[in-house]
Amino acid sequence: MSEKEDKPKKKSRRDFLQGLGLAGAGTIIGGSAILAGINYDNNKKTGDRIRVLTAQNELLEIEKSDATPVTKTKAENLTYLQKQGREGIKGRRWVMVVDLSKCKNARKCMAACQHAHHLRPEQHHINVLKMQDTPQTEPYYMAKPCQHCDNPPCVAVCPVDATFKRQDGIVLIDNERCIGCRFCIAACPYSARVFNWAEPLQSEEDKDLTYDVELNVPQKKGTISKCLFSADQLRDGKLPYCVSSCPNGVYYFGDQNEDAVTNGTTKETVRFSKLLADNAGYVLMPELGTQPRVYYLPPKNRDYPFQEKDKEEAAEHFGHHEG
Repeated sequence: MSEKEDKPKKKSRRDFLQGLGLAGAGTIIGGSAILAGINYDNNKKTGDRIRVLTAQNELLEIEKSDATPVTKTKAENLTYLQKQGREGIKGRRWVMVVDLSKCKNARKCMAACQHAHHLRPEQHHINVLKMQDTPQTEPYYMAKPCQHCDNPPCVAVCPVDATFKRQDGIVLIDNERCIGCRFCIAACPYSARVFNWAEPLQSEEDKDLTYDVELNVPQKKGTISKCLFSADQLRDGKLPYCVSSCPNGVYYFGDQNEDAVTNGTTKETVRFSKLLADNAGYVLMPELGTQPRVYYLPPKNRDYPFQEKDKEEAAEHFGHHEG
């Protein structure tokens, strides 16, 4: 054998890369064959196959008939719902606008809210109040939910982190943590919270449900309940219960980041900033520095006429009668 034949051939960079390419292709083909379920041993004919990702992040392909559906345990569901509820919806800053000129005291918003959150008849997450500024002015109705303040005093006083402010602007309460101390009720200047003094309305029917912090169901005796901006509806891309149930177009709801709010009755979407600017929008008790996320449009050009009985009620309220 010659010296030339004894020495191994020096591989060029091109030869090396070509070899690497072939090896890579072989690896890919081999992997594809495995995932495709090719059985080289017995040539078994396969049926419907599905791909599944294991807990170890392995992608496997198996017979669909061999797969067993796995449902989360109640504890796993609770952990997931709690985590999701506390994080909120990324990139959103929810706001509500209430047009006081359109409210006719239909109270459909109250009924829808009570039904969704399994509240007793005397409990309200949102209330409609009859307002009378002076004996000479017409009365009007004002819907008052939680204001979902950006500087919420209720959150600051809670000793167990049961009340919290989410990144999307919503203030929620976690009844799995609430100890019923009622500090938040005392701190809220808008009287927007209620206490579950008695057993909840549907305690028996709801006993097997997994607690959802975004819906606040099941309710619990000895804990606080409040308006949630229908966080569970927002999660599904829907308007809040109160907004969609109002027959008179009182409510607008939307995302401040997008500068857009949608009317629950007409489904018309308008610019949030323009709606406030054109109608002299305002918030309740701005001097407190709570920075509410619920805005009001003044009760101008009301949809209903002034009644004599309203004038009489106003006179009684202000403690005198006109001559």
